[in-house]
Amino acid sequence: MTTPKQHLLQKTSVVWICALICTALWGSAFPCIKTGYVLFQIPSSDTSSQILFAGLRFFLAGLLTILIGSIGQRRFLIPKPSSGPKVFVLSMFQTVIQYLLFYIGLAHTTGVKGSILGGTSVLFSILIACLIFRQETFSSSKLAGCLIGFAGIVIVNLNGAGMELGFTFTGEGFMILSALSYALSSIFFKRFSSDDDPVTLSGYQFLLGGLIMIIIGGASGGRISILGVSSILLLIYMALISAVAYSLWGMLLKYNPVSKITVFGFMTQVFGVLLSALILKEQGGFGPRTLLALILVCMGIYLVNKSKKTPSCG
Repeated sequence: MTTPKQHLLQKTSVVWICALICTALWGSAFPCIKTGYVLFQIPSSDTSSQILFAGLRFFLAGLLTILIGSIGQRRFLIPKPSSGPKVFVLSMFQTVIQYLLFYIGLAHTTGVKGSILGGTSVLFSILIACLIFRQETFSSSKLAGCLIGFAGIVIVNLNGAGMELGFTFTGEGFMILSALSYALSSIFFKRFSSDDDPVTLSGYQFLLGGLIMIIIGGASGGRISILGVSSILLLIYMALISAVAYSLWGMLLKYNPVSKITVFGFMTQVFGVLLSALILKEQGGFGPRTLLALILVCMGIYLVNKSKKTPSCG
């Protein structure tokens, strides 16, 4: 019996490089969003304008994904008629529900608690893939990897502030539900990409999700001011973050078990802290706490990836 040829995106070195590129791009979104609020004159308390801003970013990301994908595949990317419901489901869980809950939740909790709770999306992804959808087997090393990686997220966010006890449904509750929504989007993407092109799914779900968020943000009173070339360039870069990272992430999910890829999501927070320190000159980005967090996250990624190989559903 011959062993099936391994796809390029299943090779360990390629997975690590591509996944780290994705998480570095997502990590750069943290300082970019903060910078964007300044350039577009969006107050931190104006949730409607933040949703409108995010909608513009994702709608543009959809256009760029479709454009780049069409050039790369030398054909215009058009979803199949049967792909319509899949695009809708992904746009709801990956873009609309996740970010609406995220922005509302963050407005009712601290940034530190929000960052830590956001890291639960990795735990949710692996547990749902293994225990509910049965896409792969669960193991003690996967559990240990998740817990160690999550410990790294907690440590990188422990700055002595914003960790007071307390729980509100519209604050911490919405942040957890946002993480759950993102986790479900990864599971659905894994399923849908077995029959559909991941780049096409990415492009059109961003397009639809961004449009819905633009309507919601605008209808609820959101307003943004585009001032100068720098604000336009920043918006384009933020759209490219989503277009490139999510499309590449989707292709990794297509050819690998969910746990092998989603565990790299812990690195997003680490990159976010490092890049915020570098770009925004925030204190505490470079130091023993961040180094320890990086070590723990890498240990977590290693433990999950050393689990007994499970066949990919892609």
